[in-house]
Amino acid sequence: MTKLNMALTNQLLTDADRPLIKEVNQSKWLTKGEFRRDVTRIMTALTNVNIGYHDQVLVCLNNSSAYPELMQALWALGIAVHPVSASTPVAQLLAEWHEQNYVAMIIAPDLAGELLAQLALNITELQLSSMTGLQLLSDTAKLLARRCAPMAAIQENDLALILNTSGTTGKPKRVGLTHRMLFNGATHDAKSQQMTAKDTTLITMPMFHINAQVISVLAMRLADGKIVIAPKFSASRFWQQIAENQITWTSVVPTIISILLLNKRANEQYHKYAQFLKLRFVRSSSFALPEDKFRAFERRFNVQILEGYGMTETASQCTINPFNAPKIGSAGQPYQTEIAFLINGQLTQQPYQIGEIAVKGDHVITSYLDVDHDSFRDGWFLTGDLGYFDSDGYLFVKGRIKEMISHGGEKIAPVTVENELNHLDFISQVAVIGLPDDIYGEAVTAVIIPTKDQVHDYEAERQQIFDYATEKLARYQRPTQVYFVDRFPLNATGKVVRQQLRQQILQQGQKVAH
Repeated sequence: MTKLNMALTNQLLTDADRPLIKEVNQSKWLTKGEFRRDVTRIMTALTNVNIGYHDQVLVCLNNSSAYPELMQALWALGIAVHPVSASTPVAQLLAEWHEQNYVAMIIAPDLAGELLAQLALNITELQLSSMTGLQLLSDTAKLLARRCAPMAAIQENDLALILNTSGTTGKPKRVGLTHRMLFNGATHDAKSQQMTAKDTTLITMPMFHINAQVISVLAMRLADGKIVIAPKFSASRFWQQIAENQITWTSVVPTIISILLLNKRANEQYHKYAQFLKLRFVRSSSFALPEDKFRAFERRFNVQILEGYGMTETASQCTINPFNAPKIGSAGQPYQTEIAFLINGQLTQQPYQIGEIAVKGDHVITSYLDVDHDSFRDGWFLTGDLGYFDSDGYLFVKGRIKEMISHGGEKIAPVTVENELNHLDFISQVAVIGLPDDIYGEAVTAVIIPTKDQVHDYEAERQQIFDYATEKLARYQRPTQVYFVDRFPLNATGKVVRQQLRQQILQQGQKVAH
């Protein structure tokens, strides 16, 4: 048994009646004993349809108490789990299914009809205390040939979690995290943030993300704390949820901090519930908070912000600001992680030398599941981010080399959006860029060269783009701004120079603005 599986199993062996997890819209806590029984039911259902060791299963669900149960059950059998956004269009799910070697999907019942219309899958309804109607869809053709589910002693380096990320090519990369990486990452998170059994966390981040998976769920499980799950972030209900559930810490992105400062209802609710709050810190990562928002939040809501730096490829955080010595604007100091900066082909750890951030540690991947040699160098992972150390060893992140757009904590590859929008017949060329956004960090922005020799109604076409994106793209991938231009700035090889285009749009507002 791996350290991860052993820790998760052992947590459930004592205090069976102790509350462990609940959803904010439910009054009843799921106890350790109920959680354990659900895990057993899931494992039984999987083995009954011959799913087992080294299989891969796709999970498409909204935030739910069932999520941690599913992960534990699948990992206990040596199955790798690939969670994806519940807003993923069916077409994307089908493409993922056909491109990869999945043997099953676990989904909410509302998706089953569309998927079964196109795939020959067997349906097993999972009867759980945490969630009703959960569907296990298994590949009949692949699994019927087996006499029984594959079984073997699970190893520390066995694949446990698959997550999609995006690189400069625009094609999502599949990050494979092992049992060892997840255990190490969660252990570091729990220790650096001083988590104990007295802690209760609120999850508002999507549970197909590394943030919720490791920093919140696994770290709290290892610390033997309690978990409260919200379906999504709600500014108007945030402080009520924090107070009523006696939340002691929560992990967010800067977008949420900005919204809480601006939202009138949130501020009213804070004053109503302030006397009942037990919140000791709010963890923030993804991009740095402006100093004025950082100070305003701490002052207005009387709670400490801890900023850190991490990513999917590192199975959670690499740096964190110490409780007793935070530096505003920094991502904190390395924790159980080596950090260096690549400058002109050489790695350095000298202060005030800006270069590409490179990381190494017992929780960091050394390769993608798909081939990508450019992101790795002598055991170091090259993040694509620019940064430097100050003289005290605090990390300052200064931007990205890679072209990913950071929108509310989500990473979006421009080409992914461009490939979809190019299907519209009035578009000659499209380039997707990120423009500054006070709330979300960056706004997903489509810059369009319309087809020639055609009369264009830009307002109607803009709306058509929005409607098409709603149908074809996940919510966080959809453009919120559209501009029409005559030409793009190009380099000598004919590629769009995105930085120049970004500056061009910012300075001129080109023709039609949204």
